Amino acid sequence: MRRFVQAIAEDAVPPGLSREVATALAGAEPRYNIASDGEALALVLREDEVAVEALRWGLVPRWAKQPETSYSTITARLTRAPSSRIFARPWSARRCVVPMNGYYKWDRSGAKPVPHFIQSRTGELLFAAGLWDLWERELPPLASFALLTMANPAIPRPLSPDGPVFLPATSILSWLRGPVPDPARLAATPQPALESYAVSRRIRSREADDYTLLEPAAPDSDDMVDDVHPGEDFDDG
Repeated sequence: MRRFVQAIAEDAVPPGLSREVATALAGAEPRYNIASDGEALALVLREDEVAVEALRWGLVPRWAKQPETSYSTITARLTRAPSSRIFARPWSARRCVVPMNGYYKWDRSGAKPVPHFIQSRTGELLFAAGLWDLWERELPPLASFALLTMANPAIPRPLSPDGPVFLPATSILSWLRGPVPDPARLAATPQPALESYAVSRRIRSREADDYTLLEPAAPDSDDMVDDVHPGEDFDDG
């Protein structure tokens, strides 16, 4: 998973979150192609209250010498995060939730890779469990995050069954405020029913960021050309 969507309507925010949180999420500019190193909205705990903050996607640990890493930290495997040098402290003390409409993933089962958009079957907002950290060696400080991932049989075939760890809306506060979580218990969290459909390969371009990216595209359409142009990524989504 390397791209996701945040285009959130206020009435999509569950009532368990405050009006301030709903307003902040709905008032943000819609984003249809958030990529690594881009900013995304996340729910974090501030003075024991849930707040909405813009964090950079790709966690930079507080002890890093530079505000970057030589390896990808946009995701953290659930089975390894609690003991990882990079993610152990955020796992214990800095957890976040990233609301999203859905995310992109590539189907590599055929002769040509095809991007798909994955969303809840009900159309409800998805809440991905994440970890964040604050790098303060230089000004301004950098707040960044990673998304937890695990095997998820709810992901429709033929897409590979691996993706974000989603939380029910009723568990958001306990994830943010609660004690150090048990990874096995988190892995047992029921995952929402998901659906997917093919979309345009324009999602590879970091410059592409509009609602038309969510329009269904036939696998053999003109949008499915193989050429990769400057400023585009060809990753596994």
